[in-house]
Amino acid sequence: MNYSAPQPTLPDMTRCRLCSIRQFALFNNLTEDDFALVHLPVEEIFLSKRQALYNAGDDANSLFTLRRGLIKLTHYLADGSQRVVRLVRPDGTIGLEALVSNSYTHHAEAMQDSELCKIPVAVVEKLDRESPRLHKQLLTRWHQAVMETDTWLTQMSTGPARERVARLCLFLSDENGNHCILPGREDIGAMLGITTETASRIIAEFRRLGHLTLRNRRDFDLDTKALQMIAGLTPDTFLSIPHKSLDRA
Repeated sequence: MNYSAPQPTLPDMTRCRLCSIRQFALFNNLTEDDFALVHLPVEEIFLSKRQALYNAGDDANSLFTLRRGLIKLTHYLADGSQRVVRLVRPDGTIGLEALVSNSYTHHAEAMQDSELCKIPVAVVEKLDRESPRLHKQLLTRWHQAVMETDTWLTQMSTGPARERVARLCLFLSDENGNHCILPGREDIGAMLGITTETASRIIAEFRRLGHLTLRNRRDFDLDTKALQMIAGLTPDTFLSIPHKSLDRA
């Protein structure tokens, strides 16, 4: 895959302080004194749909917070097949392995036009040494990423195809749970381990039954209760879908 390198811009720290998702992101607990420790730039990265953020094996010298869009993390197997291990939604942290490894583990690719903050490892290490609050946040984020991967592999890679598609719709839903933007059928098939034809047939069925109502192109309104029934999710297990379980305290 040949993608042009993402183009960074440098925001001032005032924008970091006022960022609309900062309360949910990695630096949500930083004080003014903590910000004074940040001397290396925190860059803004803009990715177009299908553009790579990084590839497996690339030098890992930064981690990222997603502000807008959707990022797919993919692991390529020795036989050339691929496995989506996680989708990252806004306020998610990407590339945490950079804190313990010299290279990235997965391929990270934008599924939608996306906006991220690129945080040098040196910044995080300095804050980790001098701001004890951040150390706990890092552990929490790492645990969250592991849980999200486990949940993804469990809920999106097992069970009948109809259940998997319904779970994906719910995963991609907005905060109100009644609207989502679906990827293309080929992407859905790759994510869920089903054929493109099966993905197309199930989406068409859901539309016919009124579980999905097309707004335009891949933009859908959801019948959340019907999809939960198909997905086999109770209200409690629905909350275990990754983006519903983020630590928003």
